[in-house]
Amino acid sequence: MATTQHPELTKTICVIGSGAAGLITAHTLLRDGFTNVDVISRDSSAGGIWAAERVYPGLVINNVHGEFRFSHQPMPAPTNSEETGGRLSGDDMRKYMESFAERFLKGRIRYNMDVLRISRHAPSKDGASTTKGWTIDVMDRKTESQFQLDYDKVVLCSGGCSEPYTPSTLTESAAKEAGFTGPVFHSAQLRKNMDSILAAVKPITDVNPGRAIVIGGGRSAQDAAAFLANQGRKVSVVFETADAVIATQSPVPEVIRKSRLMSILSPHAELNTNLERFLHNTWVGSQITHGIWNALGSNSFSALSVPQNSPLRNSHSLFWEARTNDEGKTNPYRFHGLVAAGKIKLIAPNRVEKFGSDGHSVVLSDGTRVEADAVIVATGFKSSWGKMFDRNTLVKLGLERESASSRNINYTEETNYASLSGTTLPHPAKPNYKFPACIYRGIVPAENILEHDFAINGAIMSANNGYTFEVASHWIASYFRKDRFLDMPASVGEAVIQTERHNAWLRQRYPGAHGALSESYSGDITFFNWPQTTDALLQDMSLRTMRSGGSFLTWPFKSIDISEIADLTEEREEKRISQPVW
Repeated sequence: MATTQHPELTKTICVIGSGAAGLITAHTLLRDGFTNVDVISRDSSAGGIWAAERVYPGLVINNVHGEFRFSHQPMPAPTNSEETGGRLSGDDMRKYMESFAERFLKGRIRYNMDVLRISRHAPSKDGASTTKGWTIDVMDRKTESQFQLDYDKVVLCSGGCSEPYTPSTLTESAAKEAGFTGPVFHSAQLRKNMDSILAAVKPITDVNPGRAIVIGGGRSAQDAAAFLANQGRKVSVVFETADAVIATQSPVPEVIRKSRLMSILSPHAELNTNLERFLHNTWVGSQITHGIWNALGSNSFSALSVPQNSPLRNSHSLFWEARTNDEGKTNPYRFHGLVAAGKIKLIAPNRVEKFGSDGHSVVLSDGTRVEADAVIVATGFKSSWGKMFDRNTLVKLGLERESASSRNINYTEETNYASLSGTTLPHPAKPNYKFPACIYRGIVPAENILEHDFAINGAIMSANNGYTFEVASHWIASYFRKDRFLDMPASVGEAVIQTERHNAWLRQRYPGAHGALSESYSGDITFFNWPQTTDALLQDMSLRTMRSGGSFLTWPFKSIDISEIADLTEEREEKRISQPVW
């Protein structure tokens, strides 16, 4: 643990959110020497999306074992590896998060606290006070009492896209107005409504079996449908486009699944190796790259026994999108296995328009009426940040969706990669020009970068959250300590330009996705190339990159392990000894 006394270490810090990003951020700050670190959470237990109030039977994480692990706590093997295909169950993940919180953050987490507003300290009435810091208005969910908490620094780890989104025609109130008699809720509330839906939808063995409708083609829709099918219920899924999927008939060796191999096949904003430059900057390399991705998609469908005419093949692109489910080894208890067995019916491509007037159906976009005793709306999530800040604070932080700088700056040189142009472009190309928020490195609002008092962790979309969140937490700790070795913009203008340039790159890399849903997508979409992104953060901190090692021939196949970054606190402390900040 860092022991050097430092003027910033006594500052009070609030970490908002007790999910993976919040837990590792608080832990890293404490190890770094910050003494006044609190975590506030709206949940009643640790875990975020894996909190007890959200985990239901049969839920399995969408990551290879170890990709949600923290370096200072071993991750146990899955409790039911055969049934989960070697993945942790939701309950395994819940226990891991709760154990980490109990071991490292005991007494520091305030649960059941809804954040109502985050704002700068109000100036004194006479205007003489220049005290910086933050006021957080919260409500205790148990007592419904409201009060204020004051902190010098804030780390937002609540997830920028964690607020359930439901179209107005499919809300619970719309259902009541139409006279629909069964339960209607968002997939995020499945655990809470588990008993009610099982009671409303009678099992297929019943004399009068019921039917559940799940709306959506993403992972949460598929998980909800699998849960109901495994509970012996008749369930149909209505969707227009399904998530992309990766699957195999047998476990994939670590040299493929836990190495940099997939990351180098996914272009990063900076091509730092000869192999990456060949794959993405030459015509031949581009053809090889897209050929591999196309083969991976085709082989995944074959492994999952998805017929050629199945609507599941109308899916997002593995290469051009980040909406990908990593199924791993095929599993008869998971969504695709249940579809193949005829236990889940697909109604696609189609869309649910409204509830039927008969009180027990939904009406599709083609006019078809489908009977339903319960409806689960899995239509995604929207921004959870907007309601936390007033407009003035959003503008000052640069977190508003459309900034003047976004409109005035136009970059084109980011679009020159061979793998991102020509015949490889998705047709028709539909770039999304909703200008995203301006978040430097996906961590610090560019407009606030010189204040060293506000950061975000969890807004970098990654296929390996454990590794990414932990490296980002060290970047934040150095940023809060004002470490001289941290390479960052020297001015707001420089931060804005660098961030907008990266945003331009993301609009080309993920056409139609970047900035489309919420501010969280403005942080960074790194997904398969998370190793390059975390290397960039390590490089910012003047720390060693490409830690998995290997020779010029073997480095793409060396397994990346979280233990590589277990000593980042000590490594950064060594930097401080030679570069004191005061």
